[in-house]
Amino acid sequence: MEKSWPFLGTFEADFRPLVVIELAKGTKEETIKWLTKRIVDKKANGGAQLLVKPLVTDNGDKNIYLVGASQLRLLLGAESVGLVKECNDNSMRTFTYSSRNTFKGFADDNHNFLTMAECQYIIKHELENLRAKEEKMIPGYPQAKLYPGKSIVRRLLTSGILVQIFPLHDREELKKLRHSWYGRVKIGYQPLDEIRCYFGETIALYFGFLEYFTFALIPMAVIGIPYYVFAWEDYDKYVMFATFNLLWSTVILEVWKRICAIMTYNWGTLLMKRQFEEPRPGFHGTLGINPVTGREEPVYSSIKRQMRIYLVSLPFVCLCLCFSLYVMMIYFDLEQWALDYHEENESNFSSLMLFVPSIIYAVVIEIMNRIYRYAAEFLTSW
Repeated sequence: MEKSWPFLGTFEADFRPLVVIELAKGTKEETIKWLTKRIVDKKANGGAQLLVKPLVTDNGDKNIYLVGASQLRLLLGAESVGLVKECNDNSMRTFTYSSRNTFKGFADDNHNFLTMAECQYIIKHELENLRAKEEKMIPGYPQAKLYPGKSIVRRLLTSGILVQIFPLHDREELKKLRHSWYGRVKIGYQPLDEIRCYFGETIALYFGFLEYFTFALIPMAVIGIPYYVFAWEDYDKYVMFATFNLLWSTVILEVWKRICAIMTYNWGTLLMKRQFEEPRPGFHGTLGINPVTGREEPVYSSIKRQMRIYLVSLPFVCLCLCFSLYVMMIYFDLEQWALDYHEENESNFSSLMLFVPSIIYAVVIEIMNRIYRYAAEFLTSW
């Protein structure tokens, strides 16, 4: 695959936009030129080797750019991200460009071999993994510092230069999906394969679970109707119904695991390689060589990471636990004080005071949750 990158051109006569990049209004021209050059530049030069076209609005602004890729680029990208496709022998294997003809449905003129969701995933993956090399800052913005290995897209987002990156809709495909999904009155299952091809596996699994869960609740609803209609005095019947619900809930969960595994296997996500995936865009480190894959990517010292975990994160978590216990003990003291006050006075005001400790405790817990969540996200990223 490595030999294929340098010979891959960036020109495509039939440009198909798949992803939209929205820059902030008033973005400097030198910044736009630098960013678009990095997007279309060859992989050997640190670029993404994609296709870019500006979308000129009615008022003449050029802050929106359409991103696409040639068919060859998408196929090579499918190999780099480790997409799993079905072979002619009905087995599921990781796609490789060199053995492309062994995969079911592949043809040089078949641009539907990769689904729309897969194409958009490849482009978004390549954009998010654009990393700085020799640049010290984003051109035109000296305050936006860069260092080797830093994600360019992440820095553009945090600097407010890049507003958002999002996939583009295909109106014709969306109309077809709408018609087969909910555009006609019918009794049947949802077109999960078509949903997956358009929106991706995550959305398809979500609607697949909703469909499964709806059917799984029917036995519980049918059996529960007599309990709802008739007010039986024999509580043993309610115990039987509760026992059935408990057992059926366990069966529902275990059967869903099997159905989910079947769907993810057929869609190739169950076998999709994760151990060699690119570092996440927010990962910062100096550029080095991955000892397993041999690819250049950001690396960070394991010793430094362990020091951050055990000398900062772990003590902070223990401190938060101690503080939470301290607040809980204060709440118990307030509860006892309110109860003693009510026993001494026996008034409407003392009755209201019984609720004050719980209200104060609920407010304090909500504030602590927000603080802890912010600190946890900050420490995890750090």
